[in-house]
Amino acid sequence: MSKSKSNPLPCPAKCNVFIAGTGGREHALAWKLKQSPRLGKLWVDPNANVGLRQLGAVCPQSLDPKNKFHFKRFLEKESIHLIVVGPETLLAAGFADQYHDPPNRLVFGPTQSACKLEWDKAWCKQVLRSAGVPMAEGRPFTQLDAALNYINSREDPLVIKAAGLCAGKGVTVCANKQEAIAAATAALQMKSHGDAGATIVIEERLHGQEMSVLALVDGKTIWMLDACQDHKQVGEGDTGPNTGGMGAYSPTPLATNDVLRMIERDVFVPTLDALRREDIDFRGVLFAGIILTHGGPKVLEFNCRFGDPETQSLMARWKGDLLETLWLTASGQLDQANFSFEGGASCCVVVCAKGYPAKPSVGNTISGIEAAESLGAPHQKVICFHAGTAPGTAGVPVTSAGRVIGVTAVAEDVRIASALATQAASHIHFEGAFFRHDIASRVLNSVTQSKR
Repeated sequence: MSKSKSNPLPCPAKCNVFIAGTGGREHALAWKLKQSPRLGKLWVDPNANVGLRQLGAVCPQSLDPKNKFHFKRFLEKESIHLIVVGPETLLAAGFADQYHDPPNRLVFGPTQSACKLEWDKAWCKQVLRSAGVPMAEGRPFTQLDAALNYINSREDPLVIKAAGLCAGKGVTVCANKQEAIAAATAALQMKSHGDAGATIVIEERLHGQEMSVLALVDGKTIWMLDACQDHKQVGEGDTGPNTGGMGAYSPTPLATNDVLRMIERDVFVPTLDALRREDIDFRGVLFAGIILTHGGPKVLEFNCRFGDPETQSLMARWKGDLLETLWLTASGQLDQANFSFEGGASCCVVVCAKGYPAKPSVGNTISGIEAAESLGAPHQKVICFHAGTAPGTAGVPVTSAGRVIGVTAVAEDVRIASALATQAASHIHFEGAFFRHDIASRVLNSVTQSKR
């Protein structure tokens, strides 16, 4: 781990924070920030969900770039010291570049150029290739004829990815050439992903267990977090279309100390070195989607922000002052941070609205949150993180998006945490509610089989 130079910019004794973003990830971050003794006043996104509104004051100004002048005046008037950016869309639009103004105000989140690793998968491939980072081999295409010729020349299964941002839904894992041709045609000819699919990346399909490896980065120092495993597909047994994430747990036993050291050495260090050669100073969260192949860990993709629902699982076990840690990361002093994770495990099960991910039903009354959070033994806990919720009549929340509540349980081990989160999720009620009952089953089933 390389160390950053000490920066004397101290975190204010009472630090006013604004969280940009409206979902479950942001609610989890706000929930943990609220526990910081350094927190002054917490402000939340003008479109914040119900959970966020319960924790902070709602910003009166839109985050629309056209409203930049008035939003900046709000930041100055309320003496906002730290902005924490959740969504990749804001980072890709240059939100951090616009509002990072040290020493008056810091932004936790990378610049537009730094997060190009996420918003331009074709460029990311070039960076990783130049750095010698192990990855799924792939090629970018903008013309359908060329893409189809390439697909027809390959005998092995392929993966078709939109190069731009698609909220986790731009990847099609293809079983045969027909599926690959259909996915490429949908993106390049039918514009199924809009501008985000104007360029596609066609990759080899790798086989192995996948995991989410997140690290805090302050430009030089890399601090690896507990690894998670996400479950993207909507259906039980990893079936159906990809979603933003149906659930996640941490820590995953797949991430042994040796595996994490290998990923830090062979993935994170060379990637950040490559960015520095491009004069890009990365500060924020670097999130690698990793697949464990017979040839070792390989990168499937990079994200440049906290994952969702990985964040819910991580924040439920976070030990330490999150506010101070984010400040130290943004100010280049991460080597002075002091935090860890609770023992045991945490599991987040996402309760979704009918029709998700295609066309979710909204406006349905939600109940059962208190009942869900009352479950568990004294040494366990259940937290319901709001995602797609909005204020309804008489203070009762209603559904407002596809992923509605991230029911997160902390318990002695992965098996017990998964069972508790699944049990608690069954207490969340609204019309058409559904969730996966098998979060963490990939690793639990493999452990069971190995014992036979």
